Amino acid sequence: MQSASANSSVASISPSRDGFRDLVERHQSRVYSIAYRILGDCGTAEEVAQDVFLALYRNLDRLQSEEHLLAWLRRVTMHRATDACRRRASRVDFAAAEFCEERTLLNGNGPTVSQGCFESASTATSIEQMVAALPPAQRAVLLLRYQEDLPPTEISALLSMPLGTVKSHLQRALKLLRAQASRQRKELIHG
Repeated sequence: MQSASANSSVASISPSRDGFRDLVERHQSRVYSIAYRILGDCGTAEEVAQDVFLALYRNLDRLQSEEHLLAWLRRVTMHRATDACRRRASRVDFAAAEFCEERTLLNGNGPTVSQGCFESASTATSIEQMVAALPPAQRAVLLLRYQEDLPPTEISALLSMPLGTVKSHLQRALKLLRAQASRQRKELIHG
């Protein structure tokens, strides 16, 4: 028998148009954030988020609670973003290289590399760039651990990855980030 709080959670997962709109509004920033941090590209992250919510609409009747919904959204977003990352890595994009060359010629001494949605030298942007440079599996584990605050056991289940692999990805990611931060700090100090 379900408790009253579980029933109210299930009632909030409504396939009605307004109920679904409320679900999207409640969870869109989380879904987009996960996708963006995996992909590092605003447009592709938006496409992944739309795809995730379309899949949610199709599978809404299978979700039993708000907790189940949240776990489902995380898992599907991670898988869709990882798939998009693999597709992007598998094809060579010559147009991007040409665009960077054109932009360098047009801007002269100005900034020449687009950094996703924002162009800034702030610490937060620097950290985001370092995280975006991590291999996809390490980036996914790091994101789920520190952005979504999931314990390694849940990450293991979510990504269908052995617990030891999750822990080693997390350790390697943190080691890479520390090394890169140390290099950047030295470059900043020594000019």
